[in-house]
Amino acid sequence: GKGIPAASFGIMVTGLLLALVGVAVHFAGAKWIDIIMPPVVNGAIVAIIGFNLAPSVWSNWQKGWDTALVTLLAVLLIAVLFRGLVGRLNILLGVIVGYVYACFRGQVDFSAIGDAAWIGFPKFHLPQVDFSILPMFIPVVLVLVAENVGHVKSVAQMTGRDYDRHMGTALFADGLGTAIAGFGGGSGTTTYGENIGVMAATKVYSTAAYWCAAAFALLLSLCPKFGAVINTIPGGVLGGVTTLLYGMIGMIGVRIWVENKVNFDKPLNIMVAAIVMIIGIADFTFAFQGVQFNGIAIGTVVILVAYHGLKAIGKATGTIDKDDPDIL
Repeated sequence: GKGIPAASFGIMVTGLLLALVGVAVHFAGAKWIDIIMPPVVNGAIVAIIGFNLAPSVWSNWQKGWDTALVTLLAVLLIAVLFRGLVGRLNILLGVIVGYVYACFRGQVDFSAIGDAAWIGFPKFHLPQVDFSILPMFIPVVLVLVAENVGHVKSVAQMTGRDYDRHMGTALFADGLGTAIAGFGGGSGTTTYGENIGVMAATKVYSTAAYWCAAAFALLLSLCPKFGAVINTIPGGVLGGVTTLLYGMIGMIGVRIWVENKVNFDKPLNIMVAAIVMIIGIADFTFAFQGVQFNGIAIGTVVILVAYHGLKAIGKATGTIDKDDPDIL
């Protein structure tokens, strides 16, 4: 109810706090993150980042199930029928196939493209200092930390490399980006699971490729006409391709459990994982003073509190061996 300027202040402060966390992690090391987020916790957070998006996938399928099916089949078949560059571009090519099919089915509306300008710039809204709204924004820092760590761990899992030394840099960059966005009246920034899904599908991990992609995306963001073209992609196409992408993110979380040999014979591990998976997949929601938290945010907080809280109780009562490595 206090408008964009006040919200921008909250976003900016959240970004600055996240950047400070990034600096602390960079100099203190990421070991404490491994303690706070052992594999059973980290895997669950990564999994719900993908599986939480399942309802939106189904919603898009309902906008054109035939187009969604054609798109998904195209993505899958291109991946297994072709090798090399064509096989790696299965996501993009599958989307093109689905888009062309949707055009023939009359599911694409091109009217907005002609009305859009070729060049456009964002409108800036300077933040308005209002400390009363900070309690609504500061808790988001915890969620952003967990989400960023989960994404970095996902990339590490895919590439087979240890990126813990870059954890602080990733957090700082996300925080700085959010602070800059808030200063200009934009929305908060974060790392995107969708991009990780593309990495998992294409096996392209080149940093140079993503630098080029980022620069190209920045230029395209200044072209409203291109944005209008993107907005013509029908829901069916999005539903088909995200069925794979979001599912692959979820499976990366499962892979973290497998690779780290998480012991689900232990009640603590299976209970906290079970709870957070339901929270994430069902997309529990909670509103606090006008701020809406989704299943990812709630699930992240729940598993952190539940795992460490129950673990502490178990050790205090002697039902959990203090040196038992299997609870991790």
